[in-house]
Amino acid sequence: MLSSSIELGGQHIPVKVIHERRSSFRAATGKQGFILRLPKRLDKSGEKRAWEWFESWAKALHRDKPDFFQRFLSKQYNDGDVIQVGNRQYTLGVNLEDRASHTAKLHPNRYIQLNLVRSVSTEEQHKAAATLLSRLIGQDFLPEFSRRVLELNQLHFAKPIKDIRFKNTSSRWGSCSNTGNLNFSTRLLFAPAEVIDYVIIHELAHLIEMNHSDRYWALVEKAMPDYMMQEKWLKKHGAGLGF
Repeated sequence: MLSSSIELGGQHIPVKVIHERRSSFRAATGKQGFILRLPKRLDKSGEKRAWEWFESWAKALHRDKPDFFQRFLSKQYNDGDVIQVGNRQYTLGVNLEDRASHTAKLHPNRYIQLNLVRSVSTEEQHKAAATLLSRLIGQDFLPEFSRRVLELNQLHFAKPIKDIRFKNTSSRWGSCSNTGNLNFSTRLLFAPAEVIDYVIIHELAHLIEMNHSDRYWALVEKAMPDYMMQEKWLKKHGAGLGF
């Protein structure tokens, strides 16, 4: 496997190039960037044609869905920054220290102190900061968020709930287990209130129907008749949400 990158709109996006047993080119998007799959026995001229095809494909995707590429941007966190999450503001204090691990603490007045390992790369520091912020701010919002989950459950479903948690996930907005555990992505905290309600209702409906059958969508529509508008908003803007 080789690593490369492609520039789109002034943004350098990583590309993993994988040679494997196949007869054609294939490209896809992953969590960190693009994945380009090529036939194992490909000469230099063939690789050039493959890259030209890939560049054309990637540029077309960027032209048609520019917001999609927000997910590949690494956010930077600096001392004194103010982060707006929903209706709350958090002020950051960032220290680079000679330490073994990254830590963070939420102080009164929503002041967050980040203590990051000095010896790692800047990119690793930013990723660690995002993980720590997701955890702390998720904990800060959880009581209010849980009350809203319970309120919507009582209004529309009245099913037992075992636990409600936030997780730092990027692959899904929420999940529901058959034992009544509900998990939600902290990225959701950056969405409008009606979109948050939609995701909550989406997961609560799974307490009755653990599938996406017609019966399931009928439950969602009954609780939120305009749910498709919220789903469209997520598809259009969701990639840019998160820490």
